[in-house]
Amino acid sequence: MDSINKQQRETNRENLSKEAAIKKLRELIDHTKTCFFDTGHPTSDSNGVRPMSVQQIDDQGNLWFLSANDSHKNKEIAMDRSVKLFFQGSAHADFMYLTGKAEIIRDKNKIEELWEPIMKTWFTEGKDDPRITVIKFVPEEGYYWDTKHGKAIAFLKMMVGAATGKTMDDSIEGKLSM
Repeated sequence: MDSINKQQRETNRENLSKEAAIKKLRELIDHTKTCFFDTGHPTSDSNGVRPMSVQQIDDQGNLWFLSANDSHKNKEIAMDRSVKLFFQGSAHADFMYLTGKAEIIRDKNKIEELWEPIMKTWFTEGKDDPRITVIKFVPEEGYYWDTKHGKAIAFLKMMVGAATGKTMDDSIEGKLSM
């Protein structure tokens, strides 16, 4: 029985690298742009983890965020560039964990490119607010958990499995190497 479960887990494993990893990263982030952004180095006023919204994913797989220059996360990144991101797209799929390095950039052109009107909630002077900085997150590696055939098929398999008492696992998972 244990060897069958191990074989099933291996069948459901698909490690991805380079372009395939970036494609999966885009696919999962398209389901949810919000992540938990963990600097891992809390300041006295912060626990080091906060929700953040990805503004953009570039062709190299870098994730871009807007942040205030006086924020705890900017201070923590200045102390240590190591960052972890945690994503959850739905209750049963679209999970991802990334590790990488963050860099704080002051670039008016990039701010203009990433700007959305809702950002005025945090930057009251608009895109010219002097507090705005850009965080570039360069992923190094990660891990994902998803469904093989999409949410609808996975849901149907879960319902049939629950009704019949048989496992109809539609999950897939694997390492992401950038």
